[in-house]
Amino acid sequence: MLSFPLGKDGKYDINPENGAYMLGDIVLSIERAKEQAKRFGHSLQREIGYLTVHSVLHLLGYDHVDGGLEAVRMREREETVMASVGLPRGASYVFNQDER
Repeated sequence: MLSFPLGKDGKYDINPENGAYMLGDIVLSIERAKEQAKRFGHSLQREIGYLTVHSVLHLLGYDHVDGGLEAVRMREREETVMASVGLPRGASYVFNQDER
């Protein structure tokens, strides 16, 4: 999953046809999503949903790289969005050291 933001400092271009904010582009690897779904023991639908939500949150400025409270906030937001679209948590996303 890769996300490429278009905005800077919370300012985004607006689509003149519909007024929607243009956050950026998201690229997902279906093969990688299949591998991760299998590893985490959930459906491909849930994995693609998760990767999409995760990417959009990055485009909105959320981050988890440094861990801590910022990562917790992003994780909580991910799960809130996932549950709201009918894809509740089904497994952990925490890797063991030997799984990386």
